[in-house]
Amino acid sequence: MLQPAPSMVCKRNTAVDDTAQPNLTIDFVGGAVGHRFRSSGGHSQALHKAVGFSHGNIPTIIDATAGLGRDAFLLATMGAQVTLLERSPEVYALLRDGLERASAAGPDYAAIVARMTLIHGDAKVLLPGMQTDVVVVDPMHPPRKNSALVKKEMRVLRQLVGPDLDAFELMQAALACARKRVVLKWPLRADPLPGLPKPSHQIIGKTTRYDVFMRNSAVLD
Repeated sequence: MLQPAPSMVCKRNTAVDDTAQPNLTIDFVGGAVGHRFRSSGGHSQALHKAVGFSHGNIPTIIDATAGLGRDAFLLATMGAQVTLLERSPEVYALLRDGLERASAAGPDYAAIVARMTLIHGDAKVLLPGMQTDVVVVDPMHPPRKNSALVKKEMRVLRQLVGPDLDAFELMQAALACARKRVVLKWPLRADPLPGLPKPSHQIIGKTTRYDVFMRNSAVLD
């Protein structure tokens, strides 16, 4: 389900270099996500565990920081109903275009996109009026010391959205919204996000970790 495209013009974060001319296309069919879907059904074992999939249990999920939409798409391939929240008008438009092209690519892709609802807006504002089993939060990660290690599309995304300086406030909103858990996607070696309690548990990947905050145990002051 796609909302009408926003009519406002986004003013980029003042920390972003406005002289850059980013060029980015979100491709769920021919890109890396499409390849992953065709080769393995799209499943990500770490993400699967982090959000709490189990036999006979498919949680409802809000991706509060949709970005390139990859995690949301992979979660939808697992059968979950996923709501994508994106506050950047530029990134929202890219996601909308990518989802429309995926939906037209064939019945398998159309079925996945049908489980995805894309909404333009700030998750901190939207989450208090929503309910879901799981909220996934993937704020813009701290810059790596070696910028050459960062893929070009992620550098472009950073140019578009700038740093997420309100990540703690977003986590507060996520914990108030989620019925079961909040999953924070964070670089494997990065320090914890300031102000957060210790996660209930962690799922560790090669370069990423998922800090899982069970709703009945995670409290933010």
